Amino acid sequence: MENQDTTQTTAPQADAPQLTIVDLQNLRAIVDTASRRGAFGAAELSSVGTTFDRLNTFLNSVAPAADGTQAPTPTASA
Repeated sequence: MENQDTTQTTAPQADAPQLTIVDLQNLRAIVDTASRRGAFGAAELSSVGTTFDRLNTFLNSVAPAADGTQAPTPTASA
């Protein structure tokens, strides 16, 4: 019978990748800028636009005040 070492060494686990709302907002701005500058070909515009719309809808639903889309609340003047 062979003598097998059953001790296992594990590599330290790296932190899981994280993606924040700010990262998604930056991505939205990048896609918008790239499309205005003509970075996408005609055949790509449909899928880019669809993806942009989905991202925009998601961001508006989770953080409407973060990008200034929500109307400011009125303040009482003295």
